[in-house]
Amino acid sequence: MKKKVRVRKKIKPLGFIILIVIILLVVGMVGLLSKFSSKPTKNELLIFKEVGKVPKLQSFDMVMVGDALIHYGVYRDAKTSDGGYDFKPMLENMKPIISKYDLAYYNQETILGGTELGLSSYPMFNSPYEVGDAFIDCGFDVVSLATNHTMDKGEKGVLNSVAYWKNHPEIVTSGQWASEEERNEPKVYEKNGIKYAFFSYTMWNNGLKTPAGKSYLSNEYSQEKAKADIEQVRDKVDVVIVAMHWGTEYSLGVSAAQEQEADYLSSIGVDLIIGAHPHVVEPMEYINDGKTFVIYSLGNFISDQDGVERLTGLMAEVSILKLENIDGTTSSFVVNPKAELVYTGAHRPGNAYNSNFKLYTYSSLDDTILPGYQNYYAKYKGVVSSRYPELQWGLSKE
Repeated sequence: MKKKVRVRKKIKPLGFIILIVIILLVVGMVGLLSKFSSKPTKNELLIFKEVGKVPKLQSFDMVMVGDALIHYGVYRDAKTSDGGYDFKPMLENMKPIISKYDLAYYNQETILGGTELGLSSYPMFNSPYEVGDAFIDCGFDVVSLATNHTMDKGEKGVLNSVAYWKNHPEIVTSGQWASEEERNEPKVYEKNGIKYAFFSYTMWNNGLKTPAGKSYLSNEYSQEKAKADIEQVRDKVDVVIVAMHWGTEYSLGVSAAQEQEADYLSSIGVDLIIGAHPHVVEPMEYINDGKTFVIYSLGNFISDQDGVERLTGLMAEVSILKLENIDGTTSSFVVNPKAELVYTGAHRPGNAYNSNFKLYTYSSLDDTILPGYQNYYAKYKGVVSSRYPELQWGLSKE
């Protein structure tokens, strides 16, 4: 029996689509076929030169949103009469969408240190555990924890956060740990027969130092660290996903540093890069001949920042496909990217506290929620698709 070896093929995005069309035509997966369209080339048809040998195709759909940036106004609005917090009503428009995906990712920007450490807002945040409860209830199951606010409540804040997420073992997290052993343990996850690894890194901690010998508390990025992490799992998984806390705050453009690190991560085997930190949306694109798909910034998902740019976030969707080739090797691809914008709506009465926070997709907005929303929609769609004009707008699960 031939050993199955995973092959990372360099195929341009169009080549991805052409290849999948051929597969779907042969396998007869009508439900997925509608996602792709293109005429196969003669060379690509040679894949099926061995009559009767049909490749095996596995897939999962993943949705990604940006930062849970829990300012004072947000957790004040979530306060309940019994002294607790309930953020679920803020996410109720998102739950019917998010819950339909095989995997759903978000970035927990502020530390979940719990009320016992004292809740706080900008510039040094601490959020209640009920934030995590609401996101889990909404359907999110992949969470990035490495941010520039990780150390805002020191070691105790991180340990409280880690303990909270350990109480939810069904949720995949990365970026904070309680020990070096936990941090360095190779972790392989599986969805629909596809094995994947997930890593989360932050470029900085706002100048806050982690205690000596306890760098596992906050996963600060270096190329050497990322390479060592990925080398541990690259041959054990089909797909490597990396969340990067990087970039320039409030910049709609991509920095040279982001491009440099994206290229490096691609070179060491990362298939999907998910960016955070700018608090506004940035472009997405394939790099290195389609080897890696990069979302430079998803922006804020929920926050109480000022300005439409910071209240607008990106919901991105991709399909992860694994092909078992007729020669016994396997190949995996990140395909069919789609996007929608999301808006944090709230009642904003003059200088009073904002209230009634609720998330809306831009496709569900009207001028009573956001006056001139169509102009904003056109503007931010232009930003996001500026490097990938083929990007489809509108989520398949919406």
